[in-house]
Amino acid sequence: MDAPANVAGNHYDKYASTNPIERRMMSGFLAAFDGMVDGLEPAVLVEVGAGEGEITARLRERFPTASVLGLDLADDELRRAWGGLDVPMLFGDARALPFDDDSVDLVVALEVLEHVPEPGAALAELHRICRGRLVASVPREPIWRAGNLARGRYVRDLGNTPGHVNHWSARAFVDFVGAELTVDSVARPLPWTMVSAHPG
Repeated sequence: MDAPANVAGNHYDKYASTNPIERRMMSGFLAAFDGMVDGLEPAVLVEVGAGEGEITARLRERFPTASVLGLDLADDELRRAWGGLDVPMLFGDARALPFDDDSVDLVVALEVLEHVPEPGAALAELHRICRGRLVASVPREPIWRAGNLARGRYVRDLGNTPGHVNHWSARAFVDFVGAELTVDSVARPLPWTMVSAHPG
């Protein structure tokens, strides 16, 4: 039997939001991410679950000599969004990544594992290709849902963002990643959990 399909999320671009609260939240998120990659010198880096490509483009600017690539599920809206990027982008599945073992110095998976029906399989793939560092994040529940409800979003689904099929507390996500890789550091920019980890 085939594995369940990944669930595409909504196409709300949180990085371009003009809402002052969301902008403040994203500022904290990006500051935490920048802290996670400070001091790294990757030659090859891949963002899995790249969405519209904002983080992939940010990585290209931060690591101009690195080989940078973004990957996400096949989607016409994403194809259009990628049109203006100066970064190679390709379609693929987090559970079957088209990269060799131990071939990527920095693997980034921000806001993707909550969408994958088999998150353990996806994490195993991220581990398989990683020879340096993995940086991953997910929304922190139930804070994420409460925030959605406070803004009047997804009320019929009790605040659950479309496509979110997995829900972790901060501790549960750290434990989830730590079962596969060695966790180096954890950041909790409200309302996310972000983890830096390495193989071994």
